[in-house]
Amino acid sequence: MYKSLNCSNCSGPQQLPPGANSSCCAICQATTVVADPRAASSSSQYDHVHPPNHPSLVVPSPYNHAPPGPPPAVHGTKRAVICGVSYKNTKNELEGSINDVICMKFLLVKRFNFPESSIIMLTEEETDPCRRPTKSNMRLALSWLVQGCQPGDSLVFHFSGHGSQKKDYDGDELDGYDETLCPTDFETQGMIVDDEINAVIVKPLPHGVKLHAIIDACHSGTVLDLPFLCRMDRNGEYVWEDHRPRTGEWKGTSGGEVFSFSSCDDDQTAADTPGSIKNHINRCNDLLIHPSNRARPCDHVRQHAKCNAVYHS
Repeated sequence: MYKSLNCSNCSGPQQLPPGANSSCCAICQATTVVADPRAASSSSQYDHVHPPNHPSLVVPSPYNHAPPGPPPAVHGTKRAVICGVSYKNTKNELEGSINDVICMKFLLVKRFNFPESSIIMLTEEETDPCRRPTKSNMRLALSWLVQGCQPGDSLVFHFSGHGSQKKDYDGDELDGYDETLCPTDFETQGMIVDDEINAVIVKPLPHGVKLHAIIDACHSGTVLDLPFLCRMDRNGEYVWEDHRPRTGEWKGTSGGEVFSFSSCDDDQTAADTPGSIKNHINRCNDLLIHPSNRARPCDHVRQHAKCNAVYHS
């Protein structure tokens, strides 16, 4: 079982693989050493969500600029984190977010054969406080998603809720703004910034691992901070944009592949689809989930962490 602990430098959530005595923080790169893994903090709240049966390892630093080595043997585990935030009983309330993640879970299980035990779903309707989309729970779930991933693994991150922007202070944004996701407690605990999302679920991905992110939120065009962005119009014409930071920092993976689908551009807002509250599903997810929509053009922004392949919806 993986053990949960906090980074000794930034206090960010981490998970210690079985047998390991140290863990490298994906956020600040600090190494946290545990003399005896059995003395680590109590079992993770996600222990009952079965992690892949991979050998013990410590994920290498996601900030390593060295060329990745040859891919090891293929495994083939599926894992997903899906978050629906409705901001219930607040001025920010959304109507479709809960239905979005329910439909996404159904799609992953029934169509793509994801085991239910490998899906973490965070919504405000969960009775377990550890399964609500707070900032702390979202951070821990994202760390769990990529922990110990191996070639052949298929990972999914789905977020339906509010997105925003904040001033960029480290010079890695071409437009001068960081993109953010808003947990249910963002007004008191703060938002989750694209720099952190990139460091936690993009940079650590090794050869052979694929991550698909579906982000239905305002200002979400580059919320994974990927180095390249592909824009496509209704006629199927597309153009690549280079979003590598002027600072020279590498924002790609450690050999894996990331596909990010966003409901709008960084300077746009995403609209709810009109309809009854009971059947409310946001437009982005409606296009992805329902078969009748597959032939209809859409304006989603699509990103890819590596330039060797791209597919269009």
